[in-house]
Amino acid sequence: MSSSIIKRILNPTRKPKPDSTLSIAFLTTVPSPPSPPLDPLISDAVSILTHHRSKSRWSTLRSLYPTGFSPSQFSEITLRLRNNPHLTLRFFIFTRRYTLCTHDIDSYSTLIHIFARSRLKSHASDVIRLALRLADVTKVFRSLIKSYNRCGSAPFVFDLLIKSCVDSKDIDGALMIVRKLKSRRINPQISTCNALISEVSKRRDASLGYKLYREVFGLDDEDKLKPNVTTFNLMMVSFYREGETDMVENIWREMEGLGCFPNAYSYSVLMEAYCARGLMSEAEKIWVGMKVKGVVYDVVAYNTMIGGLCSNFEVAKANEIFMEMGLKGIECTCLTYEHLVNGYCKVGDVDSALVVYREMKRKGFEVEGLTIEALVEGMCDDKNGDRVVEAAEIVKDAVKKCEFCPSRKCYELLIRRLCEEGKMDRALNIQAEMVGKGFKPSQETYRAFIDGYGTVGDEETSALLAIEMDESLKLRAEEDS
Repeated sequence: MSSSIIKRILNPTRKPKPDSTLSIAFLTTVPSPPSPPLDPLISDAVSILTHHRSKSRWSTLRSLYPTGFSPSQFSEITLRLRNNPHLTLRFFIFTRRYTLCTHDIDSYSTLIHIFARSRLKSHASDVIRLALRLADVTKVFRSLIKSYNRCGSAPFVFDLLIKSCVDSKDIDGALMIVRKLKSRRINPQISTCNALISEVSKRRDASLGYKLYREVFGLDDEDKLKPNVTTFNLMMVSFYREGETDMVENIWREMEGLGCFPNAYSYSVLMEAYCARGLMSEAEKIWVGMKVKGVVYDVVAYNTMIGGLCSNFEVAKANEIFMEMGLKGIECTCLTYEHLVNGYCKVGDVDSALVVYREMKRKGFEVEGLTIEALVEGMCDDKNGDRVVEAAEIVKDAVKKCEFCPSRKCYELLIRRLCEEGKMDRALNIQAEMVGKGFKPSQETYRAFIDGYGTVGDEETSALLAIEMDESLKLRAEEDS
């Protein structure tokens, strides 16, 4: 990139010539304004910093300059140290530690450029964040433009500024910089554009992220920056999260139309979109298409297909893919097992669900609460055996290990089934734990105990609970009114 780019940013009335990307190096063909006479303080400070030993240079500077340096003096000193960025960094830390300079936007800009030209991106980003605390992004941007050529900076300094805005959730500031650059046909890096599109999609909505994608990549311009597979993946994910699965397909077609090759993650997102709509035949076509095109299945792809099949009651097929996963040496994740537990519970195969659950526990996976509740519900509803006590033990063990906080629905289901089987002491223990978690007994809980005590022949307790339930309901109605 030539220095004419800086001219174009500062003087937008001039018609720009197309530039390809910000990664091209700036040239310093435009003469800089004459420098003011060199301040003896600056040359002396530079000499001390460069020629004294590290232990003595800082004490010497403090004794010679007890009042410190002005921001402009600091900038001049660091400019003369720009080929030694680590010494520049130590000098900056020194001035901050001993309050020897009240830094302003311009002194920060000099530092940012010096770190950027030396590829010290993290240090440059740290100073950008300091500058953004001092002034708004427009002022910081203008200061960086003004000092760019003099510092011999690197073009991605503007990408660092955009990314800092994105990190601080200043979407409008980031958009302003991108648009100023794009209006002069200067392209930020693709990774920067992707980060901004992702943030807009998350903070606002997927449609605005897509609109920004059309703008940033200038799809209607001849001189355009091409999106990459990451661009399309993040947009597909954004639309999927918002339930707009049709747009996932549209973006997939657009990606293919632009000659961008999808990766394994792209296929997984598209399969997930089909699975969410119950279009398993379409998802399976994508699965087969991956193999035909030589795309290697990864754990995300396997989990996507297993989860989709389990959600749509095709657990036998899911188990086949699970077995294939093991044969290929791909390690299962917690999500793999959770899909299978939920799938087996959906089709009423509690025995298989328990086998998978125990395998999960054996491998040390922490089980999600919804999966435990699905297993408990399956066990309580199992018509082929008395499993409610075992279900209660699973809940007790999960709570003990602090990995699970049962819902009211889970507690009430256990209490109801235990009462139906006449296991009143166990039901009372569950009810006590339920109250301890902040759940007041509901009418359903009372009714379960009333019926349970009636079943075991304790009519007196059943009658007392019926009276207590009526009083509790009346009191609650008075509180609500």
